[in-house]
Amino acid sequence: MLLYIHIPYCDSKCSYCAFNSYTDRFDTRVKYMEALGRQLVNEIDRFELKKGDIKTLFIGGGTPSTVKPSLYENIFKHFEPYLSENAEITTEANPNSAKKEWLKGMRELGVNRVSFGVQSFSNSKLKLLNRAHSEKDAIKAVEDAKDVGFERISIDLIYSVAGDTKESMLEDIKTAFSLPVTHISAYELTIESNTPFESKPQMRVDDESLARFVSDEIQKRGFKRYEVSNYGEPCRHNVGYWQLKDYMGVGAGAVGFKRDKRYYPHTAIDEYIAKPCEVGIEELNKESILIEKLFLGLRSFIGVKESILSEKMRSRADILREENILRYENGVFYCNDYFIADEAVLYILGE
Repeated sequence: MLLYIHIPYCDSKCSYCAFNSYTDRFDTRVKYMEALGRQLVNEIDRFELKKGDIKTLFIGGGTPSTVKPSLYENIFKHFEPYLSENAEITTEANPNSAKKEWLKGMRELGVNRVSFGVQSFSNSKLKLLNRAHSEKDAIKAVEDAKDVGFERISIDLIYSVAGDTKESMLEDIKTAFSLPVTHISAYELTIESNTPFESKPQMRVDDESLARFVSDEIQKRGFKRYEVSNYGEPCRHNVGYWQLKDYMGVGAGAVGFKRDKRYYPHTAIDEYIAKPCEVGIEELNKESILIEKLFLGLRSFIGVKESILSEKMRSRADILREENILRYENGVFYCNDYFIADEAVLYILGE
C-alpha cells in the first residue's frame, strides 16, 4: 500500500508545469491541511488499513516546502500507526523554500528521502523555465539536506529545452555528481496544454541524440537506469505505482487506486476544503489495466509478465525479442531500450 499526499502551493508557476498548483492561495494552508487530515481518516477506512500496511509515502505538489513542518504534524499522527517498519517517506522540495530549518523539521517528523526540483544548475536556464531558485540555492539545499541527516537525496534535471546542448547538459550532470545525491530523475521537456509554454512550442528541442547523451553520461558515473527517466537508488514509491499496487491519494488533485477503481478528490482548493471526502470514481476495465501494465512495465525494470499477454501479443513480443528490442527472462519480457518502450507496446498491441 502506498500513500500520496498532494500540496498544491507554489512560489511561482513554472512555464512547463501542468500540475494542480496555485501561487496565490497561501491564506488557505491551515484549512487545507485540516481538510487533508479529514480525508486521510476517510481513506484509511476506505482502504481498510491495518498496522504496517503503508510501505511508502510521497508528499508531492505543488511544493511541499511551502508548508511549514508544524502543519504536517497532525497528518503524520493519522498515518503513523499504519506505517511499516523501514517505510520510505519522501518529500518533494524546491531549493528556494527548503531552508535548512524546514529540512530539519521534516526529518524530525520521519521523512527519510527528499527530492529537489532542481531542473538545472544554469541560472539562465532556470530563468527561462521561470524557476524561483538559483544555482547557489540548489547546491546549498542539497548540502543542507545532507547536513541534517538525509541519506537519500534525489534531484530532477530537465533537458530538450531551447538552448540545451550536450556541453550544457554535461555541466549540469557534473555538478549533480559533485553533490551527495543518490538518485537523479532526468526528464525530457514536454509541452503541456494550459501552460505558458503551450504557445511557445519552440521552447522544446527534439533531439534524440541529446536524450541518449544525458542517459549515457549519468550511467557512466555509476547510477543505474531503472526507468526511462530515473537513475540511481530506486524510489520504492514510484516502483509501487509501476507495479499497479493500491495507493491512497490525499489532497486536491491527488488520485487514489484500489484494485480496479481510481478515486479523484476535488481539484479546486475551496471545493476540496469544503468536501475533502467527496471523490469521483472511475472504474477501469481489464483492457485498460492491461495497457497500463504494458506501458509501465516496459518503460522500467518491472517488465511485463508473459502470462498477462494474449496469444497474439506473445507472438508479437517474440518477434521483438528476436530483433533484440525485448529480452525474455523467467517468464518476463523486458525492454532493452526504454526510449523506444512505448513503440514496442504499440506493436505488441497491434496498433
